[in-house]
Amino acid sequence: MKKNLLFIVTLAIALTAFTQDDSLFFKKYKKVRYNLPKANAIVTVNKSVEPFEFYYTPTVDNLYIGFKEAIAFKESRGNYKKVNSLGYLGKYQFGESTLNRIRIYDTQDFLDDPKLQEDAFYALCSLNKWILIRDIKRSVGKTINGIEITESGILAAAHLAGAGNVKKYLRSNGEANAHDAYGTNVQNYMKRFAGYDTSFIKPVKNARL
Repeated sequence: MKKNLLFIVTLAIALTAFTQDDSLFFKKYKKVRYNLPKANAIVTVNKSVEPFEFYYTPTVDNLYIGFKEAIAFKESRGNYKKVNSLGYLGKYQFGESTLNRIRIYDTQDFLDDPKLQEDAFYALCSLNKWILIRDIKRSVGKTINGIEITESGILAAAHLAGAGNVKKYLRSNGEANAHDAYGTNVQNYMKRFAGYDTSFIKPVKNARL
């Protein structure tokens, strides 16, 4: 019995060392794919079957996956196929010009490929973080219009309105508050998506796919 338990523990440790970005978990016999960073998955054991089955379960919290899934829910309710009335596309509602900037030119292929959409979101965050790195260093921890400025709030606002408009907001102390066609503004995103740990996102000058 002790040998069997030791084998199971050893196997669990070995499996966690090989967590992939495209992790899977199973719930009620349905397979669901998540784009998980290694630091944001836990290994669990299903003891109701013999032999034990190991599978990875996403922890949707204040880490990167929580950040991106919160934005996705706000943008499209997590729908990879959504195209809104203004032509914004996919789970994270990309504009065509933004896609072109990271070298995605076929919008139908983009809509049909969830992994491409996840990669595009990370690439855009990386690009925006590089563009805004000085403003992040200067502004995080400050309070503007009663809202504490955080890195995740800055990156979320950049996804909404572009890095340039976020710079204007921060450097004008909140007076230049750009908004989209539906009335959502930079300040709203700063507040709504504050407090996530976005250290997983690395700033990249020419982030593209």
